[in-house]
Parts: sequence; structure tokens; C-alpha cells
Amino acid sequence: MGTLIIVGLIALIVIVFALSGLKIIRQGETKIIERLGRYHRTLPSGINIIWPIIDMPRKVYIRDLITNSRGESYSVIKTSDIIDLREQVYDFPEQSVITKDNVTTRINALLYFQITDPFKSVYEIENLPNAIEKLTQTTLRNIIGELELDETLTSRDTINSKLREVLDEATNKWGVKVNRVELQDITPPESVRDAMEQQMQAERERRAKILKAEGEKTSMILKSEGEREAQINKAKADKEAQVLKAEGEAQAKILQANAEAEAILKIAESIKGSQADPASHQIAIKYIETLKEMVSGKDNKTIYIPYEASNMLSSLGCIKDIFKQ
Repeated sequence: MGTLIIVGLIALIVIVFALSGLKIIRQGETKIIERLGRYHRTLPSGINIIWPIIDMPRKVYIRDLITNSRGESYSVIKTSDIIDLREQVYDFPEQSVITKDNVTTRINALLYFQITDPFKSVYEIENLPNAIEKLTQTTLRNIIGELELDETLTSRDTINSKLREVLDEATNKWGVKVNRVELQDITPPESVRDAMEQQMQAERERRAKILKAEGEKTSMILKSEGEREAQINKAKADKEAQVLKAEGEAQAKILQANAEAEAILKIAESIKGSQADPASHQIAIKYIETLKEMVSGKDNKTIYIPYEASNMLSSLGCIKDIFKQ
């Protein structure tokens, strides 16, 4: 009975010993194993067996995000034997930086990085999360210190790119790859914000005035073009009216001349065989019509007829005979 108990205890110890040496590593994670205090190997994902007691996982510092009962999130640094090989995000708290033109600005940033060499991340740096945070803050101060406030506010992409390059180069010896850096907020002092708001308001008003002036200018141009077009159309209409009037008067004169010529021909046919001149008869008729217009006035009582006109008037004696015929 005693022998069975001893055998059972030994078997139990062997099972516990074997199970304690069994390590299961999840995908995207790893562990550093030290044997008697020295680096032994890096465990891959899956099932791994180590020697208990003499093989021990190395503890490393990690940053953990904790949310309290009020919903506020903050990060703490603690130790763990698991090294995360996935991309990680560090949200750094706001820090005060001074620009080139001596303006104190508050900036916070996001850092995306990934551990590519677990051995270096453990043995090349004592506290990786803290080292990355301090390096990021220092580098950010140096970069912002070379820029004026206006450049800082308008050059986020440039700052992000330069910050990523510097951090990636510096953390390469720690087995870390910096994928990208993003500036979340750039908060200048309140007095500067007020001045910027006034400047933006003035700029908006200036643009509004420019747009209004351009609108009025366009309106005046369109109005003047419309008036010019109207004047051109009126001038064309007047010209066409004058042409039509002149053509009408010319046509009337032609018709009148044709009528007079026809009248002279008829008179000539009527007095054919006599010594009277048909043209003289026609001129005499015109002369009488003119005299009629002259005496139609209120104050015209006396008309003086020149002696030369007597011969013309004498030719009118045959008019009566002409009409009788």
C-alpha cells in the first residue's frame, strides 16, 4: 500500500513537471526563454516544451490601456512574459511644445509601431514603452521648434512624415518598426486662437467683398453690353427705316415724273398740229400751282408777276380747248 502511494506521488510529480514545461503560444505573440539567466531561445506560436525550473520566460514591460468606472481611459506600464508582435498603438498625452516664433502649443500624437525583433526589444532597451514615449516627445519638440506656428498648423503631413522617419531610424536598433505617426490635436494659446479667429473673420469678409465686387462688375458689364446691343439694334432699325423712306420717296418721285411725262405726252397729242409747246403748257400749270400756294397766306394780297411769265401764261389759253377735246 505504501509503495503504491509513493509511486502515485512520483507519477503526479512527473505529470505536473511535464505540464509546467508545456507552453502554448498564440498566433501573433511570442516569449523569450532564458536558461539559468541567459537567453536560450524565442518561442514561436503553437505548442512548445521547456525544462521547468531551469528554463524561465523573461518578463518584459508592456503598456496596457485601462478604462475606469467613469469611462475614462488611461495607460499604465506593467510587466508580462508575453511579447505582442502585432501592430500596436500608443496614444501619448498632450505635451507643451514651443514653436520657432516662441508660441507655446499643446500637441498630442498617436504612434503606430510593431516589434520585428523580440530579442532586441528585450535586451537592447530596458523599458521599451517608456523609451518610445520619451523619444517621441523629444523628437516632436525638436521638429516643432524648427517651425513657426502657422507652419505647424498647416504642415501636419510634413511633421508626421519627418517624425516617423526619425523615430523609425532611432528605434531600429531596438527591433521596432514605426509604421506611422499621427498628430491628433494642435492647440495654440487662447489669445492666439482669438487672433486667428479674427484673422479668419477678416479674410471671410474680404472674400465676400471681392465676390460682391466681382458680381457688381459682371452685372455692369452685362448691362452695358445689353445697352450697347440695344443701341446697335436701334441704329440698325433707324438706318433701315431711313433707307426704306428714301426708297419710298425715290419711288414716289419716279412715279410722279412718269405721271408728268405721260401728261406732257397727252398734251402733245392733243395740241398736235398747233404751234403750242406741250412742255410750256406743263410748266405754266406748275407755275400757277406755285402762285396758288403763294397767295394762300393770310397777308399775301398782291402778287407781282415778272414780264417773262406773260408768255408762259398766254399759252394757257388753249388749256380749255384741250380739256374740251
